[in-house]
Amino acid sequence: MKKSRFFIGCTLISLTATGCSNYVRQGEPVDPPGATAKVEPAENTQAEMEVQVTDESAPGYLSTPSGLKYRIVREGSNTKPGPQDTVTVHYRGTLEDGTEFDSSYKRGQTISFPLGGVIPGWTEGLQLVGEGGEIELIIPPELGYGAAGSPPVIPGNATLHFKVELFKVN
Repeated sequence: MKKSRFFIGCTLISLTATGCSNYVRQGEPVDPPGATAKVEPAENTQAEMEVQVTDESAPGYLSTPSGLKYRIVREGSNTKPGPQDTVTVHYRGTLEDGTEFDSSYKRGQTISFPLGGVIPGWTEGLQLVGEGGEIELIIPPELGYGAAGSPPVIPGNATLHFKVELFKVN
């Protein structure tokens, strides 16, 4: 389990540091340049993207037994990913103080990755929303990067906040 979390931590560091170019597990096929899905985000304004997901006590947040907190912003279809699926998303990740540590919106490009190759909070949370849907996730440290964090971007014991649009389930 610790090796798995370490790998997932290294994956997010690669994602953050390299702009997602190495966001696949070793040995898995990588799409050739230009093969990334060019999906337009929903009709969200920039102001909506800047909204910080910080108040988990706000109406509409639910909790799973693992401690993940989530709010479905837009339901999407009945097609929901499983842990073995590859998903295409747009997302914005922030710390509790609102500091943005990663955003596919800022890069202007969606990202596709195997759902089983990311932190447990993402794997669990994205299974709760359908294709075309949007979800806000509040991921406790034990479902994120734990006590070690992912320096220098994510400190130890950080609670992570994500706004995620799920475009495609493969």
